[in-house]
Amino acid sequence: MQQQQARINSLEEARRLVQERALSHVKVGLFDLDGILRGKYISREKFLSALENGFGFCDVVLGWDSNDKLMDNLAFTGWHTGYPDAPARILPETVRNLPYEQDGVFFLSEFAGEAEKLCPRGLLRRTVDRVREAGFEPYSALEYEFFCFDESPESCREKHYQNLKPLTPGNFGYSVLRNSVRNEFHRELWSVCDEMQLGLEGLHTETGPGVLEAAITVDRALDAADKAALFKTFAKVVAQRQGKMLTFMARWNAELPGQSGHIHLSLKDAFFDPDAPHGISQTMRHFVAGCQKLMPELLVMVASTVNSYTRLVPGYWAPTSATWGVENRTCALRAIPGSSKSQRLEYRVAASDANPYLALAAALASGLYGIQNELEPTAPIVGNAYEQVLPVELKLPETLWEAAQRLRKSAFARDFFGADFVEHFAATREWEEREFRKHVTDWELKRYFEII
Repeated sequence: MQQQQARINSLEEARRLVQERALSHVKVGLFDLDGILRGKYISREKFLSALENGFGFCDVVLGWDSNDKLMDNLAFTGWHTGYPDAPARILPETVRNLPYEQDGVFFLSEFAGEAEKLCPRGLLRRTVDRVREAGFEPYSALEYEFFCFDESPESCREKHYQNLKPLTPGNFGYSVLRNSVRNEFHRELWSVCDEMQLGLEGLHTETGPGVLEAAITVDRALDAADKAALFKTFAKVVAQRQGKMLTFMARWNAELPGQSGHIHLSLKDAFFDPDAPHGISQTMRHFVAGCQKLMPELLVMVASTVNSYTRLVPGYWAPTSATWGVENRTCALRAIPGSSKSQRLEYRVAASDANPYLALAAALASGLYGIQNELEPTAPIVGNAYEQVLPVELKLPETLWEAAQRLRKSAFARDFFGADFVEHFAATREWEEREFRKHVTDWELKRYFEII
């Protein structure tokens, strides 16, 4: 029987919930810079104390990579600091029931103190606050493509991630056949999303073997990012409990298209003008212009892995320049005409591997910049954006290293997000690129081993 959904807004309500359910322990977690959920169980007594006073979370999670390898190029934390605990705060309003754990509950947290400058959720929260101070309420909805395999963590490693068996063969986009025959995963995923208040709006097969797309219901920007980040983690939980594996890599196979993580954006009651072409208000036009102008500088916050850039190539439904168009899916920014409730901008450059907090912060900050400076976008692209001759300043970085350097040099990023975040995050991405360059790929062996 499904536990009644937990809905609270204060420390006192959080305390009462834990006491009424007679919980012996509570699960807490926070998201690191790669969008990985790091957390632990804490005792009931520890949790009740942490509600008032916060708790310590080892700051190594801001100093290691996605493989838990310690980075050697950071100022904030490292061997030179001794990896101390950083203060963290529990966020009562983020409570969710935990599927598979009887009446257990989960709370999101944020870093506090000096570490708050580097906290992804904190960065988005501060961005949303600035958008609100300007008189707007930002809303967002994220959608994810991901591949599902009849594999386990063990079998994937044994196969070296090669020749994996997809959940279903062939292409079969929007297939009722596929989602009916293999509906046990679809049904359980939907059920878990309901239990955790993640607001799943749609789930369907995409074109490709075992690929699915999930659309999360629109919500206020910070809540939307919470739902998206938690969806990625708990979709994997559902899959692995059924003996399956998911990947949210930007592109896992050279023979298949990449996996998008498109972000739909709007400012409540500010994007629609019934008298303007396509209903695009002046505010929306300025917002588009800001996103367009700053996308090359902030791309590393949206495309944060080496693999991200294998998707950003012509012909794979992903942009290579900061272009925009009306209902044009070859552009980085797609204006979607509608009503006062549905008019929105789709930030199509984002992939499934993006940290939703950082990607959404980059998009909202850019749009706000465009509004406040009354920027005008270029003429909207009509037709295939890949075939257009575009200004060089619209070209996106082609590698993670190049993107990290663009962020380092961005005066806007330093002013808006803070120099501490820019320096730290750019350094983590430089580390990621360095780690990649230490390895010899299968492509290199096949290409050079004999012939060179």
